[in-house]
Amino acid sequence: MLIVQPSDQPKICVGVAAGKTVGVAVRRNRAKRLLRAAMQRLLPDIAAGSDILLIARQPLPASTLDETRAALRSLLRRAGLLASPDAT
Repeated sequence: MLIVQPSDQPKICVGVAAGKTVGVAVRRNRAKRLLRAAMQRLLPDIAAGSDILLIARQPLPASTLDETRAALRSLLRRAGLLASPDAT
């Protein structure tokens, strides 16, 4: 899940959360690590001036980094946050 709040700051702030519905602490931590790693490569392509909150959902801990990155790229495109349409 993606929540975006416009910001007047020239930087991008990203928060990552995973509730107990994702699973036990080990699964929640894996989900958050996956989201952070996937977001790290996409950050340079995101337009500045937004606060972003990523909330992990149940199937995420079983996903690979490539699957997570593709899903995150799709979410960011739909939200209109990617500065370039062919961001990797």
